[in-house]
Amino acid sequence: MANQKPSRPISRSDTPADKVETAPPVTKAAPRIMNALTGKATLPNAPPESRGEMQAMVAFLEGLTNELEDTFDLRQPNAHLRMIMHLLRGHFEAKTVTPTALIGASNAPYATATRRLKELVDYGLIEQRPRTKTGKTFSMHPSDALLSSWSQLAGRVRRLAEPHFGAVDGSGREQDYYFGGSYTTRTHAIPPLSVRPEPLRLPGGVRVLVHGDPTFMVMDQLKRQFEQVIGTEIRQRAFSIDRLREEALRNAERTMSRYDIIAVDLPWIGEFAERGVLLALDSVMDVERLDPADFHTAGWMGTHWGGRAYGVPAQTTPELLFYRRDLLAAAGLEPPATTDALLRAAKALHDPRHGRYGIAWNAARGTALGHTVLMALADFGQPVVDLPRIAGGYDASRLAYGRYRITIDTEAGLRAAEFLMELLNYSPPDILSMSWFERIRPYAAGKVALAYGYTLLAPYFELDESAPAHGQTGFLPHPAGPGGSRIAPVGGYVMGIPANLAPERIPDAVEALTVFTSREAQKLYVQNGSRTNARYSVGADPEVRRLSSIFEAVDGMSWRDELQFWPRPPIPEITGITQILGEEFHDMLRGIISPGQALRRSQHRADALIEMRPQV
Repeated sequence: MANQKPSRPISRSDTPADKVETAPPVTKAAPRIMNALTGKATLPNAPPESRGEMQAMVAFLEGLTNELEDTFDLRQPNAHLRMIMHLLRGHFEAKTVTPTALIGASNAPYATATRRLKELVDYGLIEQRPRTKTGKTFSMHPSDALLSSWSQLAGRVRRLAEPHFGAVDGSGREQDYYFGGSYTTRTHAIPPLSVRPEPLRLPGGVRVLVHGDPTFMVMDQLKRQFEQVIGTEIRQRAFSIDRLREEALRNAERTMSRYDIIAVDLPWIGEFAERGVLLALDSVMDVERLDPADFHTAGWMGTHWGGRAYGVPAQTTPELLFYRRDLLAAAGLEPPATTDALLRAAKALHDPRHGRYGIAWNAARGTALGHTVLMALADFGQPVVDLPRIAGGYDASRLAYGRYRITIDTEAGLRAAEFLMELLNYSPPDILSMSWFERIRPYAAGKVALAYGYTLLAPYFELDESAPAHGQTGFLPHPAGPGGSRIAPVGGYVMGIPANLAPERIPDAVEALTVFTSREAQKLYVQNGSRTNARYSVGADPEVRRLSSIFEAVDGMSWRDELQFWPRPPIPEITGITQILGEEFHDMLRGIISPGQALRRSQHRADALIEMRPQV
């Protein structure tokens, strides 16, 4: 580890304890959270091997060091290494580490250990943060230099060991070398989060409003670790999608925002920008700090309205087709690339007498089904508003500048409606009440062979080794209908700064936003169970690649320009349009009205809702 200059001490401020409602951690309270938000959904815990290569390397080297010293009765232990390993373990587990604890972990005499600790501080490998206002006591933290060096060491040790011992997983089985080594040789792992040089000074802590989905629940699970990084408390509230929008709009009407950061569904960007709910990022920060080129293009472009970004992608989660590779192979079927092939596969795998159904999807009345209709229209090449065609799809970047009109009652719209009617034939009997989580639980349990689902829901079968879909799931963009092309409609949430946030809180809120959406943070979410990712660098990380094939699949879709946000254009009226579609098409699926009537009624109601926008 290179000799570096000492870094300055880190200070900490006290914060009041006026608590805001905080969602419980996903590991201990997932049933309670998900029952409240969705009915019954629960999320398995992330497996131990997902904690990260560097953390695993700490445990390995600690054990190896103990064995060597015990075997050879070494009189002079490596105090530097022992203190570094103890410090890193504490950092990864979000535990406070004191100088006394490091001295004790060194196994060296007190005077010797004290000198060795001073050397580590002087070399810039350890940073000190005062624990009190007097500054007489400190907590100890690994510096960026130490974390970077350890990251490189972890990769080198793995590569050195594999040629001699093979790549072995926790069960003792030899792994595929492609996942064990080739990515490691091509790409450096992203280092873990490091503590900020200065703690954030936000009275009451950082107040965050989020959606109650698995990724944000992972954020809450990691609350202690993030509090250690930013130096202040985090108070998080979680709501279902409709209640989240209501609370964000209610908060915008207050004199002062109750939240420092709010999560915003991508289609709301236009409405929230025009109603003054969010601050444009370029008005409060240097946007280049975020490294915009590192975000998936569709996810980053979806944060813009009128050419300005109003949030930072926290999770980019396309809706994909999940399919059981084993069931398709047994039936002699190829993964479906078209809507006709999808219907044939669903029919072939539909076996109600044995408790298995062909396909599950969002068909519950209202918002859930409305999203399905928007995406079905896109599958047949029809955006819900008249967008200009461009290479790869349609241009939704200029909606703030001109007129647009609703395009629902079209020939493509009729094909999409008839496609949804056909899907009913191969769906579970309760399909008309299925929404976000309800469509994935039966897929994970093996009761459904195919399912449309966002990547954020993949933990329900990827983290549960007992699930029939575990290890047997393939990921595809939406199959294309006639007139359409294969796309993966982008969903997910951005995190933004409320426009009515007290001015004195804005600078530190921006700093917290930068930490929560950093590549280091997003990798940490993945390691703890999330299956969403907004950044190319995270998807290319060798540790992330080893956790799930979903990241390689989504990266490939992004490079092929299949990730698109135009199916749910971020116009101010999109929430109302979605609700209209979810009501009219639900009546169609129930047999109350015909597909043609559903299209005409949706078109008429949406036309009445939309305001024609003057050309700029």
